[in-house]
Amino acid sequence: MNRICAALDVPDLRSAAELARKLAGHVGMLKLGLELFTAHGPAAVEAVRGAGLPLFLDLKLHDIPQTVEAAARGAAALGVQYLTVHASGGAEMIRAARRGLGAKTRLLAVTVLTSLDDAEQAAIGLARDAVPRLAKLALAAGADGIVCSPHEVGSLRAALGKGTELVVPGIRPAGAAKGDQRRTGTPAEAVRAGADWIVVGRPLRDAPDPAAAADAIAREIAGA
Repeated sequence: MNRICAALDVPDLRSAAELARKLAGHVGMLKLGLELFTAHGPAAVEAVRGAGLPLFLDLKLHDIPQTVEAAARGAAALGVQYLTVHASGGAEMIRAARRGLGAKTRLLAVTVLTSLDDAEQAAIGLARDAVPRLAKLALAAGADGIVCSPHEVGSLRAALGKGTELVVPGIRPAGAAKGDQRRTGTPAEAVRAGADWIVVGRPLRDAPDPAAAADAIAREIAGA
C-alpha cells in the first residue's frame, strides 16, 4: 500500500491537474484543500479525477449540525472517498456529517491543527488531553478515522487499536523546511508510530521532480 496522500495546495485547476498527473502512480491518494476548492468548487474535483486516485476533500467542516449535514451530502455527491470535519464541532455535528455522507464516503475528524504549538493551544483553551478526548468523541459519534499530528499518532494508535484509520499531516522529510507547521515529523517516524496515511504538501508541490520526491518518501516509508 502506498501511504502517501499528496496535498494539491495550488491555486488553479491547470496546476492541480498537472501535479496530479505527475504524481499518479507515485502516491496513494490526492487531497484537495480549501485554497483550491474555495476558488473552483466541484470543478476542482473533476480536474484531478482523471489521475485515477482516491480523492480526499479536506474542508474541515465546522458549523451547526444542519449546515454540516447538507455540506457533507454535497461532498458525497462529488464522489470523493474522504471528507474532514473538526472534531471540536461536537458529537451532534459529527453525527450530522455522517448522515449527510451516507455509506460510501469516509468521515475523518480533525483533532488539533498541526500549526498550533503548546502555547497556542493553551491560549485558545485546549487542554493537554484535547487530542485523545476529541478523537474518542468523534469515533463514538460515527467518524471513520482521525486526523492528528505526528506527535500524537503513536499514543492514539496505542489507545485506539488497529481498527481506526489515522491520517497524519505535518509531514516533512528530514531537512525540509517546516513552514507554518509546528508539530511535525518525518515520514518514517509517522509510519512507525502507526499512521495509515501521511499527508505531504509542499515537499512534493515545490520539488523540481514531484514524482521523484514521492518515490524518495515511499522508500523511506518502506525502510520503516
